[in-house]
Amino acid sequence: MLTRMTTVPHSHSELYIGLMSGTSLDGVDGVLVDFSGAHPVLVADAYVAFPPDLRRAFLDLQQAGHDEIHREALAANALASLYAECVEQLLKKSGCIRREIRAIGAHGQTIRHQPGAHDGLGYTRQTQHAAVLAERTGIDVIADFRSRDVAAGGQGAPLVPAVHRALFGQPDAWQVVCNIGGIANLTVLPPQASDARDSVLGFDCGPGNALLDHWVHTHHGQAYDRDGAWARTGDVDATLLARLCSEPFFDLPPPKSTGRDLFNPAWLKHQAGEALARLRPQNVQATLLALTTDTIASAVRRHAPLAKSLVVCGGGARNGAMMARLSEQLPGVDIAPSDKFGVPANQVEALAFAWLARQCVRREPGNLHHATGAAGPRVLGTIYPA
Repeated sequence: MLTRMTTVPHSHSELYIGLMSGTSLDGVDGVLVDFSGAHPVLVADAYVAFPPDLRRAFLDLQQAGHDEIHREALAANALASLYAECVEQLLKKSGCIRREIRAIGAHGQTIRHQPGAHDGLGYTRQTQHAAVLAERTGIDVIADFRSRDVAAGGQGAPLVPAVHRALFGQPDAWQVVCNIGGIANLTVLPPQASDARDSVLGFDCGPGNALLDHWVHTHHGQAYDRDGAWARTGDVDATLLARLCSEPFFDLPPPKSTGRDLFNPAWLKHQAGEALARLRPQNVQATLLALTTDTIASAVRRHAPLAKSLVVCGGGARNGAMMARLSEQLPGVDIAPSDKFGVPANQVEALAFAWLARQCVRREPGNLHHATGAAGPRVLGTIYPA
């Protein structure tokens, strides 16, 4: 369990910063974490919102287009500036000085994710200018965490199960952790005292908030449907839901991962057909929420039938309508945001990349290869010295 620190750590603490900007494209979450004790200690957290033009630029880069290299480079520069701003906020809030920070773990912004898609060796691209971030902050930066796992035959995702195990694992009970960002992913944690304790399962299970955010932005200009308020005004259309759930990805066995390469507006238009024009927009929103929750619930029933507890993190944990439907779909399962375990829901992934940076510095594996499908444990990340 993560505890919150109220005093500035001493200069010999193992302090790392984690920065995460996910597929929801809302902004940068940052944490400063002290790993010197038996459990990670949160020293400070910060958030920097994406300007609308940067969010649009990253959305456009999800698809092939004119002058991509130039547009990606400009977006990466802008992202590095936001990352640097987030680091400055963390230093100010914590009272720490730069030389106390061992390294920054910066995830970057995923613009393409196609592991194993081309003759068995695919690629994943998280764009950022880590060198610019190192220059701006004067702190070592570690980036490009996913590529080595992909090179070893893995999916490159999800990379957070190891941190989920450390934060949420139970000694004598099965535990499931679900991160609902732009994409939803599950971590299935066997009891720590069992013979299966090392067989952690982690995989992407569906679209998360990506399609919901697209639909509400299209009709109301909002970045997201706060608390699922608009979805609550609509009714789930069973026929449309069945069409959406017919996507073959949902039936693939783990390890598997996905992204906006699949779950994007073009996919929605193709799967839904004339229903998008026929149905009231709020009914589509309600149905998209059901798609996210029901595919999560189906994955829990299939891969963690003994679990009695589901920990939810990411933006979905703040969506009351989503949490309510999850509870309906999983009766008998205690569903709660990660805040209940002392870890704010929006900080779990940023903390994970602080931990992954530490693993890289220590030259220790950062992947759980049986979860990603890689050939074995690998040290992840590329180091950009300050």
